Amino acid sequence: MSVEPPVVVLTGAGVSTASGIPDFRSKGGLWDAFDPMEFTIQRFHADPAGFWSRRVAYITAARHLDAAPNRGHLALAKAARDGRVEAVVTQNVDGLHAKAGTPAERLLEVHGNGSRAVCLRCGAKEAIAAVLADVHARPGTAPTCQACGGPLKPDVVLFGEAVTAMPQAAALVARARTLVVAGTSLQVHPAAGLVDLALARGARVVLLNREPTPYDRFASEVRRGPAEDELARLFP
Repeated sequence: MSVEPPVVVLTGAGVSTASGIPDFRSKGGLWDAFDPMEFTIQRFHADPAGFWSRRVAYITAARHLDAAPNRGHLALAKAARDGRVEAVVTQNVDGLHAKAGTPAERLLEVHGNGSRAVCLRCGAKEAIAAVLADVHARPGTAPTCQACGGPLKPDVVLFGEAVTAMPQAAALVARARTLVVAGTSLQVHPAAGLVDLALARGARVVLLNREPTPYDRFASEVRRGPAEDELARLFP
């Protein structure tokens, strides 16, 4: 398998399953245990205390906070540091690409980062672990900003919110000669539309995913192995 630079890598939940983080749509995934509509921006505004009560359960089930990067994250981080990968665009909010050492200037977390919360009044950010401790200590109440007392929201894109990082992601993909897509079913837009953009620009698309995707027939190459293994082979 070869890649022509500049290379952009788009990652999804399947890249992190080897780190013990469940994906969303597989049997036994997070959406088997939780209703996605519990985590809409409308629910947050209508019932912040109820939203946070369920969010605590979700974060516990997702196991983001204690997870460690796997060999796929580490391979990508090394490739980004040495310039073989121009950018890592991730749909994941687990922060594992950053933990693995992917430089901040080469990492775009389009759905945010679940390791922190953001104040909707002053923009201050707080560690999610401290916010969860506050929710546990004061059941039935919503956490507030330590700086100004404003409402805290997970620093992630909730259902019903715009993915404001998409123009930046599209600009990165538009410059790529190779788009590597790893660990995503490509069923969710607007992120899946990045593959359409790459194809329209004539880029080579390499898909690394356990299950078929709607874009398999358009890809230059498809690999069915575990995403972490295939990434480690592609970027040794």
